[in-house]
Amino acid sequence: AETAGPWRRRSSGTWRGQEEMSIDPADELKRLRASIDNIDAAVVHMLAERFKATKAVGELKAANNLPPADKAREAEQIARLRKLANDAELDPDFAEKFLAFIVTEVIRHHEKLQGKG
Repeated sequence: AETAGPWRRRSSGTWRGQEEMSIDPADELKRLRASIDNIDAAVVHMLAERFKATKAVGELKAANNLPPADKAREAEQIARLRKLANDAELDPDFAEKFLAFIVTEVIRHHEKLQGKG
């Protein structure tokens, strides 16, 4: 399927989320942007929860002298996230880059907890 950024083109030729518009474009734009704002807020809150959990992991690792990074776990997460992205019609490469950014930040926090960063 043809892609544009993280979005995928449907076989019908429309982009996912694109529908025929018979309403005022300004009203539709306002509605869509409000939806985006709500999703962004949810993403930020979910990331905060994720970092609370990874902080607990980092503290456990530091207390038990375990390495900050776990390459096997990271590989499992990448494979799992790529499948989830594919199932959700999101570009798996985009999802992998997003996870890599998060994991890099998590490892930095773990190293800091161990006095290495």
